[in-house]
Amino acid sequence: MKQLYWAAVGYTVLGLLSGLFYRELTKSHDFTGKTELAVVHTHLLALGTLFFLIVLVLEHQLALSDTRAYRWFFILYNAGVLWMVACMTVIGARTVRGDSKYELLSHLAGGAHILLTIGFVLFFLSVHQAITARQHARN
Repeated sequence: MKQLYWAAVGYTVLGLLSGLFYRELTKSHDFTGKTELAVVHTHLLALGTLFFLIVLVLEHQLALSDTRAYRWFFILYNAGVLWMVACMTVIGARTVRGDSKYELLSHLAGGAHILLTIGFVLFFLSVHQAITARQHARN
């Protein structure tokens, strides 16, 4: 459970720092347009902090970490979220600085979304396995 707690704390710190980075970078470049940086902090706080607080409650109630899928869920989900926000940050910072679009970054972000999707599937599989194990334990 401590792992989930620290994941939530880490995503909170990253989310708050990314909001500060967005504000300071756009202010220093007098940028008023649209940029991916505007939503990096929300992605970190929602997909990181809030999600892992929910997983923490489910871990307490269902012992998710005892399932076969849990370890892979935790690794791939975190890799997907961090990879995705890294791509969003680079794309957003390039936009603010006026750099041209870089197609490879969009493809890399797509790969991150694939990892995130696999992580979600493994999460629901882990929840299913935990519920099934609990039902078998009751019978």
